[in-house]
Amino acid sequence: MGQILLQVDDLHTQFFTSRGVVRAVDGVSLHIDAGETLGIVGESGCGKTITALSILRLVPDPGRITAGKIMFRGRDVTKFDDDEIRDFRGNDVAMIFQDPMTSLNPVTKVGFQIEEAMTAHNRFSASLARTRVVELLKRVRVPAAESRVKDYPHQFSGGMRQRAMIAMGLANEPSLLIADEPTTALDVTVQAQIIQLMKQLNRELGTAMMLITHNMALVASLCQRVVVMYAGRIVEEGPVEQIFKSPQHPYTWSLLRSVPRVDEARKDRLVSIHGLPPDLTNPPPGCKFHPRCPFVIDRCKIDEPGLSEVAANQVARCWVLMRNVKDEDVAAAKASALSLDAAKKLKAEAPPEVGTVAGG
Repeated sequence: MGQILLQVDDLHTQFFTSRGVVRAVDGVSLHIDAGETLGIVGESGCGKTITALSILRLVPDPGRITAGKIMFRGRDVTKFDDDEIRDFRGNDVAMIFQDPMTSLNPVTKVGFQIEEAMTAHNRFSASLARTRVVELLKRVRVPAAESRVKDYPHQFSGGMRQRAMIAMGLANEPSLLIADEPTTALDVTVQAQIIQLMKQLNRELGTAMMLITHNMALVASLCQRVVVMYAGRIVEEGPVEQIFKSPQHPYTWSLLRSVPRVDEARKDRLVSIHGLPPDLTNPPPGCKFHPRCPFVIDRCKIDEPGLSEVAANQVARCWVLMRNVKDEDVAAAKASALSLDAAKKLKAEAPPEVGTVAGG
């Protein structure tokens, strides 16, 4: 284990709404070592992005951090004053947001926006910042960087805008780069280029990365460790190879089997995770995943498990670990999921009932 750069302890972030309190991040603890790439995966609404925004103290209203510590190099970010948090953002930690088109100012030239990110933090003089813009765009492989600095965001393609956002994130040479779904809106070819670029930057600059994604292939390509989140909590954590080879939480197992694998001789049908994540204003009792879990037992509906060690450097939050599930139960779970998919398909293809209008 390297030197710990970021340590998050028992973080709670809540949104106070008219419908009740939304426990978006509910007791999350994690760490990132210097130079490490950590993946955070899970469905939409499980708390990944809010965890990242909490680290930067950018939680939108009506949300706020209600408990926990965020230690960066031994200092608690939750206790920073306005000047300290302004220096922390951009200088120490930078974030690449999910949609570069909405993150970039549409009426300001791309080069000026990157330059402004440097001068705003007083890290570089105006003249040096102006020179570094071209260097940064070249580093992230933007062709004809000398002329493209004068272009507006709409003149960049999706992949080019994402590269510009990465350049902006790296402008002040941060120790930690948080990337929120950096390849979501890109086609497969451009995704591969961005993955290769991030690998190279991590190797050359030693910048630690927190990668938030739904893409398990991206995690396998870039990350050393992976954190799996569900309903605002961590349900499993461990080294990437170990988690992919031997997931112990049924949610992780389901996630890995809901994406195609090209490295397996046997081509099983993909198995979907039925249902939706719980309402975080009124989560179910016991294990939060139990209403969707194919291996649920009575205890899951009453008692919530804690994170416990299930293997070397691997922890999971579950009463029914996958290594204890019988082969016939796994086969039955797959068959049940497939039969439910088939039933939904038949229902969708069925002709409308008498007295109804098709498509109505």
